[in-house]
Amino acid sequence: MLRRRTLFATLLASPAVAQDFPARPIRIIVPFAPGGSGDITARLVAKYLEEQTGQGVVVDNRPGANGVIGTMAVKQAAPDGHTLLLATTSTHSANPSTVKDLPYDPERDFQTIGFFGSNGSYLLVRPEAPWRDANALVAEARANPGKLAFGHFNASSRVPGELLNVMTGVQMLGVPYRTIGSAFADLLAGRLHLIFVDTTAGDAYLKQGQLRALAITRQGRWSRHPELPAMSETWPEFVITGFLGIALPKGVPPEIALRLNTLVNEAILAEPARSRLVEFGFVPEALDLPRIAELVKREREKWTRFVALAGIEPE
Repeated sequence: MLRRRTLFATLLASPAVAQDFPARPIRIIVPFAPGGSGDITARLVAKYLEEQTGQGVVVDNRPGANGVIGTMAVKQAAPDGHTLLLATTSTHSANPSTVKDLPYDPERDFQTIGFFGSNGSYLLVRPEAPWRDANALVAEARANPGKLAFGHFNASSRVPGELLNVMTGVQMLGVPYRTIGSAFADLLAGRLHLIFVDTTAGDAYLKQGQLRALAITRQGRWSRHPELPAMSETWPEFVITGFLGIALPKGVPPEIALRLNTLVNEAILAEPARSRLVEFGFVPEALDLPRIAELVKREREKWTRFVALAGIEPE
């Protein structure tokens, strides 16, 4: 009887709690440096939340340790809905398999309340690079073991390079970076030969002619770049996509989680966020909390397989 009374009281109180939320400014922690699709989308979502709630929304970039630093800041925040995390493939799908003694568990410590969709990455090289496609690059790597180097700054950029090594039997060197900007700087300077990077971060370099794309890791060709081959056209199993979303620390009252789910869904379907996500290659869709939980779990299982195939040991 006591449990039923408690549940009934909670249900009665829930609308009031949700109505009073947010009570102060909201912070969205982006666990990577500015410039990627997640950072850009987080800022568009922040603007929408400001307009709808009347509270300020701050985007706080906390790069480092493959997203662990920023993710831990959210885990340790008060579970009241005022601190949000930009959840990514690295933080929620790949880190559990690539980071030794990971200090958080994506499913135990977080609840994902927004899912922006998934997309692939470009394989980028300098314009003067001699390779016109990924096959030519692999042929060069096979002829010169250990000569070619690819940069990576998180799991999403590391796994494709390591997987290419395994699938083709070549020996390219993976070079770790703390931020995406540092990796781009070394690629432009010729200290790296290639990089796998999300399409948003790579677009500016393509448009300015600073870099050239050899392929894309998504399933099939992309309507924006129909001339660009998919890696899977040569290596059928090479389909690597990542996701973006918004997560909360576990323990946020369910009515607030539901309120944020509604707001984030509205944000990604409203302009300009929707157009930007489509431009980035995502398909924004309003999803309820059970469906989001299912998709996040599926992404984690998929990346566990990727990491195993790539032969990456937790570090």
